[in-house]
Amino acid sequence: MTEALIVSNLVLWVAVLALLATVFALARQIGVLYERIAPMGALMIDAGPKVGEVAPSLALRTIDGRDFASGGARSRSLLLFFLSPTCPVCKKLLPILQRIADDEGQWLELAFASDGEVDEHERFRRRAGLLAFPYVLSTELGMAWRIGKLPYAVLIDESGHVRAKGLVNSREQLESLFTARDLGVASVQEYLGERDEAMQTMEARRT
Repeated sequence: MTEALIVSNLVLWVAVLALLATVFALARQIGVLYERIAPMGALMIDAGPKVGEVAPSLALRTIDGRDFASGGARSRSLLLFFLSPTCPVCKKLLPILQRIADDEGQWLELAFASDGEVDEHERFRRRAGLLAFPYVLSTELGMAWRIGKLPYAVLIDESGHVRAKGLVNSREQLESLFTARDLGVASVQEYLGERDEAMQTMEARRT
């Protein structure tokens, strides 16, 4: 009877150790998988002002007649979002942008930019609930930033320098602009590329 109890305990401990080894292996594989599918940031196109440069400073007026400066020193950072009333992805991102403006309002100002007919944009602005935000129509501004595709976002800091920019199609890509700012890199892709290169160098040195 005693021998049977000892054997059963040994079998149980072997099973527990095997289970722990399996959990550890699965956790390792999940980590590897996460590294392979790391979230991509905003797609930065190599056109227009570069990250770290001074943003174009244009004296503009919003469609409701208020003065608006697209660059220069300011009390808060500026998230400038280029959009179109006919862009479905832009419309999808508007509620997310409004929540970001509410959550980050202490340090961040949100503004919208486009071009076209004032009446069309005024109707769109009212339907989308954007009356509280600066909304400018300026072909010159779009040309200064070399905007070719939408939606496009630019993050400008308080000193008027470009901190991050790129095409944005999701909340994750919008937030990657803030991540790039916090990390002090041009884009999340650049950070991930530098990290992967450093890891490869370390692996090469070990071998």
